[in-house]
Amino acid sequence: MILKIIGAVIAIWLAFALLGVLFSALKVLLIVAGVVTIGVLGYGAIKTISGGSQKQIR
Repeated sequence: MILKIIGAVIAIWLAFALLGVLFSALKVLLIVAGVVTIGVLGYGAIKTISGGSQKQIR
């Protein structure tokens, strides 16, 4: 009986550890995506201001 309890505690602990790693990776990816988005918007604004060609749908 005690081995089942210890096994369940270890399984729960591993599940929470895995969730922690996944959320850490997700946080890093969200930060990178935010930086890239701001960079693309800035590049587009600078290109438009400096007289870049306007793309039109025909």
